[in-house]
Amino acid sequence: MADLKIAVMGASGRMGRALVRAIQETSGASLSGGTEQIGSSAQGADLGTLAGLEPLGLAVSPQTEEVIAASDAIVDFTAPQATSRFAELAAEHGIIHIIGTTGFTAEDEAAICEAAKRTRIVKAGNMSLGVNLLTALTAKVAAALDEDFDIEIVEMHHRHKVDAPSGTALMLAQAAADGRRAELQEKAVRTRDGYTGERRPGDIGIQTLRGGSVIGEHTVIFAGNGERISLSHHAEDRSIFARGAVKAALWARDEEPGLYSMIDVLGL
Repeated sequence: MADLKIAVMGASGRMGRALVRAIQETSGASLSGGTEQIGSSAQGADLGTLAGLEPLGLAVSPQTEEVIAASDAIVDFTAPQATSRFAELAAEHGIIHIIGTTGFTAEDEAAICEAAKRTRIVKAGNMSLGVNLLTALTAKVAAALDEDFDIEIVEMHHRHKVDAPSGTALMLAQAAADGRRAELQEKAVRTRDGYTGERRPGDIGIQTLRGGSVIGEHTVIFAGNGERISLSHHAEDRSIFARGAVKAALWARDEEPGLYSMIDVLGL
């Protein structure tokens, strides 16, 4: 079978460069191009050189649709508005769209769901194997423990992250709510300030920390009377997300149109 031709959206960013390296290292995948917005200082630069590799003879392009049309799949850790547009273009061209972007509005989510009716989209708040195992465990532990155990999720990322809570924290919170057969919108508590009163039974707290160069740390705490269970994941290298995204693209090759998650990819 021919290699899956994968393009990287936002190729000059930290995740974009990690994705280029991951594609080059993965058997069955080949890099077909990379994009940046018009006016980017990276425009025209060699994708390999940007990623710290030997030159690949592929330049960063502002011609998004042209790059998409020449690819079998795109991987995308950009921004919500851009991702919604990429989903539409991926659907028009019938190619795979792997989404690691976070911070979507309800309108963005609706646009992605609509695009998934016509093509294969894998969307996850986190692409790493470890985090998705943590998500599955969170749902199981939440289902096993009653509301005598309070659930708190604590996440920390680098100072440059622009959305909060992280997509991963929200994914974990959803898993906890699913385990409890509860509606997250009714149970989520994202901030506490001032005289808040006692904690309500069944609340799912989500706490956000930002600082330094932290790639990503997430802990789910189940706090009972006299005992506490903590499930944690610490990301030490962005390559774990990039490798997961490329794995997802290869997996989606044989799937029907639809909206999938990394839980599907990993068979969890």
